[in-house]
Amino acid sequence: MNVSLTKELEQIVEQKVKSGMYNSASEVVREGLRLLKQRDDNHEAKLNALRAEIQKGIDDLEAGRYQDGETAMAEIKEKLLARRPKNG
Repeated sequence: MNVSLTKELEQIVEQKVKSGMYNSASEVVREGLRLLKQRDDNHEAKLNALRAEIQKGIDDLEAGRYQDGETAMAEIKEKLLARRPKNG
């Protein structure tokens, strides 16, 4: 496999090797690809969790488990006021 890098990326790779953090340019590239895969996997996990939460919401709506906004806000306000320390 042959990979072309911009001058800027090539300098980053060279600096990493010169610093002693990596033994070769290949190690730097492998680490970069490993981190990219990790980022992609994390992103995919977050998307899957979001999709699951959206589906829960859809299921709740379809089952009639919801409140109108005014009622929901009133309950939230009541809970917040109950947490407030009382003077005296």
